[in-house]
Amino acid sequence: MDAHLSSCTFAVVGPTGRKLRTDVVDTSAKALKDFVLGVKGSRYLCLEEGTMSEWLYEVLSPHVQELVVMVPVKRRGPKSDAKDAFDLANKLRLNDIETSVFKGYGQFQRLRELSRVYDKIVGDVIRAQNRIKSMYRSRGVASPGRGVYSTEGRDAWLKRLPPACRFACRSLYAEYDALLPIKEETQAELVKESRRHPISRKLETTPGLGPVRVAQSMAAVVTPHRFRTKRPFWSYCGLGIVMRSSSDYVKQDGRWLRVPVQTTRGLNPYCNRRLKRIFKGAATTVVSLMPQSPLGLHYQRLVSGDTKPNLAKLTLARKIAATFLAMWKHEEVYDPSRH
Repeated sequence: MDAHLSSCTFAVVGPTGRKLRTDVVDTSAKALKDFVLGVKGSRYLCLEEGTMSEWLYEVLSPHVQELVVMVPVKRRGPKSDAKDAFDLANKLRLNDIETSVFKGYGQFQRLRELSRVYDKIVGDVIRAQNRIKSMYRSRGVASPGRGVYSTEGRDAWLKRLPPACRFACRSLYAEYDALLPIKEETQAELVKESRRHPISRKLETTPGLGPVRVAQSMAAVVTPHRFRTKRPFWSYCGLGIVMRSSSDYVKQDGRWLRVPVQTTRGLNPYCNRRLKRIFKGAATTVVSLMPQSPLGLHYQRLVSGDTKPNLAKLTLARKIAATFLAMWKHEEVYDPSRH
């Protein structure tokens, strides 16, 4: 299916790849379900990730044997809705989908929506703070720290601006003051929804992860059993190491031997950005506030050796992510003696 806001184009192929039909259907739940149910036999559906993919998954997944949401692939050459739909159908038939997107959040649906809107509100608060500081900076007024946002002493700060700028700055302060209660209310609701699931209390014992980070992690992961080991979880979190090599073998004494020509190319770029931010933030929290914990001591041992601080912090973030996954899988609280 090639989905758009007003219409969706369906392409149906048989098990041998024969093109059976194409249809254009209104983008409404009833019309989409009626068309899918009208296709006889076992039904397998593929669509691309987009704004409506989550809603389409909820509407159509109960009526098909399998529904796959794939990451869009850039294509060159002629393009049309029908051609795009047939390409998706053939990729699904041939099992040629490189990257699929996990859907079906189940009991975590509300938690996921709250996590998503909380991120947006936090971004709005940060944007309002930056605008306030930018106003002072544009007039040559230094405003280090967070004291410039406080209601106490705000009048003294405003007097340092020219009269022409004061009302504009007051408007920015009003925007900031209006956003703070919304942020606090959303954060409280996010944590409350997270704690409806008993596992959240155990996950909150993970070093560096508080109630908000745990809630956002649960909303992103949904189930730890998606990941067989910690390594695919690292890649999903953007903590996987990308290696590149070429001309891997040389011939010695009539035998092909592998040579160490692999080079590191940084972290994998395609990942869940929220989880990457959460676990790197957790590592920073451990380094700053928990230096005597097992993980904090491990970081100090790495830094005292030949490891650079940024790489040591990355190692710490990977350890925290692996610990988080294991605790969730086994439903255990954090045990520092197991490091």
